[in-house]
Amino acid sequence: MDVLSDVLTALRTGRPHAARTEEQVPWGIRFPPSDGAGCHVLLEGSCWLLPARGEPIRLSIGDVVFVPHGAGYALADHPDSPLTEFQFDTAPAADAVGAQGPAIKLLCAAYYFDRSSSHPLLGELPEVVHLSGRHPSLRAAIDLLASELSDPRAGSSAILAGLVDMLLMFVLRAWFADERATEGWATVLADPALMASLRGIHGSPQHPWTVAELASLSGLSRSSFAKRFTDAVGRTPLGYLTWWRMTLAARRLHDSDAPLRAIAAQTGYGTEFALAKAFKREYGVAPGEYRRTRLTA
Repeated sequence: MDVLSDVLTALRTGRPHAARTEEQVPWGIRFPPSDGAGCHVLLEGSCWLLPARGEPIRLSIGDVVFVPHGAGYALADHPDSPLTEFQFDTAPAADAVGAQGPAIKLLCAAYYFDRSSSHPLLGELPEVVHLSGRHPSLRAAIDLLASELSDPRAGSSAILAGLVDMLLMFVLRAWFADERATEGWATVLADPALMASLRGIHGSPQHPWTVAELASLSGLSRSSFAKRFTDAVGRTPLGYLTWWRMTLAARRLHDSDAPLRAIAAQTGYGTEFALAKAFKREYGVAPGEYRRTRLTA
């Protein structure tokens, strides 16, 4: 069980999108706050990312920026350039602000996450993740995505969705590798003992796990495991188990017409009433209301 892939698959909603854009100096695009997460790769030229908070960030060829929390931000050839609002239904025009100078080429991707059930792994990321193109796997994913966008053919829709997911995975891998953090999920993913317990939870969420069983998977004593898990993950082992079960239940309610009793069995609850009680405690609404709301959203 790949915990990182599992988490992102469960939290993502809708299909990811990607496009290659070309702007000419001077230009500037403002991206409003949203439920989305934006990722941009500078393919040619240079530009600036203007975050909602903090100083402008200069981007060079090959640089990657990921804005994970849905905060508004802008991209421009210069911090002082005028900005036009990004339109989700149309591509920004290259001459929107009076094109005069050299071309700047960008690869842009967008992801959508269920913000009602945010995973701490995503929550720990900074407002802007800024990476160079020096990571070979990330560079390869960028090249594949850029090539497919330049020459779309049969099957491109499915291929692009997979490549955008791949790009996000390599961005997160590169960030956690560069971070060298001493706490939080950057350490969890590099901790074989904790990952063993998480693979147990993610692989068999319906199992009636105990702290002692999870500690056994980790090869640690019960008390040592419980403290190490809670300090790194930010939840107790059984608290994380409950959160993951509720996240899976929400995904099933959103993506399928499975009856509540089937979802209860898949997530470790003996009856649909037990699941409904736990779900309402987590989300504030009954499962049926949650499903109706999501279907009409």
